[in-house]
Amino acid sequence: MAARRAIKAVLVDLSGTLHIEDSAVPGAQEALKKLRSAPVAVRFVTNTTKECKQDLLERLKQLDFDIKEDEIFTSLTAARNLLEQKKVRPLLMVEKNALRDFTGLDTSDPNAVVIGLAPDQFNYQTMNKAFRLVLDGAPLIAIHKARYYKKKDGLALGPGPFVAGLEYATDQAATVVGKPEQTFFLEALRGTNCGPEEAVMIGDDCRDDVGGAQNAGMLGILVKTGKYRDADEGKIHPPPYLICESFPHAVEHILQHLL
Repeated sequence: MAARRAIKAVLVDLSGTLHIEDSAVPGAQEALKKLRSAPVAVRFVTNTTKECKQDLLERLKQLDFDIKEDEIFTSLTAARNLLEQKKVRPLLMVEKNALRDFTGLDTSDPNAVVIGLAPDQFNYQTMNKAFRLVLDGAPLIAIHKARYYKKKDGLALGPGPFVAGLEYATDQAATVVGKPEQTFFLEALRGTNCGPEEAVMIGDDCRDDVGGAQNAGMLGILVKTGKYRDADEGKIHPPPYLICESFPHAVEHILQHLL
């Protein structure tokens, strides 16, 4: 890891860190305002595949978060970029609300499989179609491989177990484009004029948010909201730089110790 310098960029996870579905984490809006008053670039990074970026932005605005569309970097964006680079026709296993971020791509006669969080498509017929495509040589692209995420009524399976099922059945490893991939975090910093040693990531997922960011050379702050469970911090090495009760506590630490 490069020598640590003063923090100039803060990457913030969304679901589980700033909000859980349509409810904001208590104090998160005011904490974000405080963070914006500091001399740091703020970017928002998310693995969510349940909705397109525009719908996500509207949800955040309704919760009174001051966030602009060009500040959000999503795994859907990263997936589309990869599809355009590979020039393939994807079978898009994503929710209908996420399809807008793939508008204009040719999806006829698919020769690639893209899988995100798509509960309505995790049935035998669709999974078998994906299985046959991958078995015949189509690349398997996972928007992310989260094991689970937090809903209002409790934890719910993420796309990871379904990606793993296809990998197991086809003997093919998926290309993962979202967190915790290093390239995802480095792309999120594009335009900030900051290196990873000048950045900190705040998130509720120990592996994907904190572990991924630290592997990319950043500091990682784990918050105990969202999907966090007791002893999560022991799942990665090195352990998180810091563990906080919530996003507001993480912001206070940054303002007091890292600038």
